[in-house]
Amino acid sequence: MFYWLMKHWVIGPLLTTVFRPWIKGLENVPTTGPVIIVCNHLSFVDSVFLPLLVDRQMAFLAKSDYFTGKGIKGWFIRFFMTSAGQLPIDRSGGKASEASLNAGLEILAQGKVLAIYPEGTRSPDGRMYRGRTGVARMVLEAHVPVLPAAVIDTQKVMPLGTNLPKVHPVGVVLGEPMDFTRFSGMEGDRFVLRSITDEIMYEMNKLSEQEYVDVYASTIRATMA
Repeated sequence: MFYWLMKHWVIGPLLTTVFRPWIKGLENVPTTGPVIIVCNHLSFVDSVFLPLLVDRQMAFLAKSDYFTGKGIKGWFIRFFMTSAGQLPIDRSGGKASEASLNAGLEILAQGKVLAIYPEGTRSPDGRMYRGRTGVARMVLEAHVPVLPAAVIDTQKVMPLGTNLPKVHPVGVVLGEPMDFTRFSGMEGDRFVLRSITDEIMYEMNKLSEQEYVDVYASTIRATMA
């Protein structure tokens, strides 16, 4: 109920008026049942406009740092992330990664929509980077369809490293659902996981029309830092 009020009566109308967002392919979203939406990641506001424009409520697995900020800014980000249905995850690997996987599977077991950024982090320069295979493992373990998506121009609203948004139209493009049931029972095969991940990234790239780089975005960001 709180999510519905925020989307339709508080934040949603304001964002729609200011940023004039558009969407294509909305008919591809299943009206019921679990589904994983996989999307490119250009900006912090991707997690704002994607759920705003898609009719069904969705949950994100968001890095835990968003929930631990201090002061007014930290409180606002934590409030927004919680109200938008985002779940904190620890990206340190090992047992933390397993916990993230289980959290996502629980969302899907409830028949809900889970949104994932396969690149693992925001693009440092607007290009699309190599996907992490965790998304493929979740797809196989959950036995659900995958819906490729692409956000357009969100980096022009809030580029990496900035705190205040700029007014610019943004969009979302949704592709047709992808079925990976042919790989059922093969979630332990790393070659299968890489193949599925690459296929997902290929479909996302067709929608976004970004330049693709076969390197992890985190590697590039670490080099830049």
